[in-house]
Amino acid sequence: MGNSLKKFLKIFVPIAFGLFLVWYSYNSTTLEEREQIIHYISNASPFWVAISVVIGILSHISRAMRWNYLLEPLGYKPKITNNVFIVLISYFANLGIPRSGEILRATALTTYENVPFEKGFGTIVTERVIDLLMLLIIIMITLLLQTDFILGFLEEKGVNIIGAIGILFVGIVGLFLASYIIRKSKSPFALKLKGFLNGLQDGVLSVFKMKNKWPFIFHTLFIWVAYVGMFWVIKHTVEETITLTLGELLVAFVAGAFAMSTTNGGIGLYPIAVSAALGIYGISSVSGDAFGWIMWIAQTLMVVVFGTISFIVLPLLNRNR
Repeated sequence: MGNSLKKFLKIFVPIAFGLFLVWYSYNSTTLEEREQIIHYISNASPFWVAISVVIGILSHISRAMRWNYLLEPLGYKPKITNNVFIVLISYFANLGIPRSGEILRATALTTYENVPFEKGFGTIVTERVIDLLMLLIIIMITLLLQTDFILGFLEEKGVNIIGAIGILFVGIVGLFLASYIIRKSKSPFALKLKGFLNGLQDGVLSVFKMKNKWPFIFHTLFIWVAYVGMFWVIKHTVEETITLTLGELLVAFVAGAFAMSTTNGGIGLYPIAVSAALGIYGISSVSGDAFGWIMWIAQTLMVVVFGTISFIVLPLLNRNR
């Protein structure tokens, strides 16, 4: 398979899959259900949607500020305004081509702040490692908050809890054994994987070596609290979801987070995943779909509008560079 075909498939397949899911979601509902979902979306409280968008913008600004704490040890301190516009552009680009935003982000930093591409890209990789760690922490918090319900749900579905714990234990042991074998192996694949794992470890540990580690940690926490916050306020736009607790919403948040990484910006899959998670707590598919679509539309429009503005404004603010 040629490189051009691989690149085409990487772009086309996620978009096609997302559009298929939109079609599937549409055709799996009755006319009456679609009318109810559209009614919820069109009558969603502008106040709560606006609050969600504002929280989202604040998270992007915080990410732009946090980025400088990774760049400072390398001898660079870009303008925060440039960082904000570059971050917004990267999110916009990711809607079209998966992961293209990271490349564009490092390229823009080189263009407007003279930061070498490889150094800028290295800080972006470190950010992604930290974000992955934060997502894992949120998953653990969700499991702790919803332990009783999750166990009850599994029992209701006929899942053997002891067997599931046994499989989990075997999986953890297997992970440690695999890690040990990889570290001892000299095969090209093992060496490549070992380099990747070492890079992840270095990325995490670099946070504790930086001069401004506490501001960095503060912004990291703020970003993820904001992510949860902009999801939480949307519950007020659908009558049936208003009474949901934080723990229950976190289950849907995690489901949505995985959906976002599967298709471009979560197109098609995000509302389905969120609705399915909310359905565990007795939320109707209509209300769940409406919640998912309101959240997805609000945040996607935010990225499109502010990403477009950033594409236009960034070069104008840096005419002399």
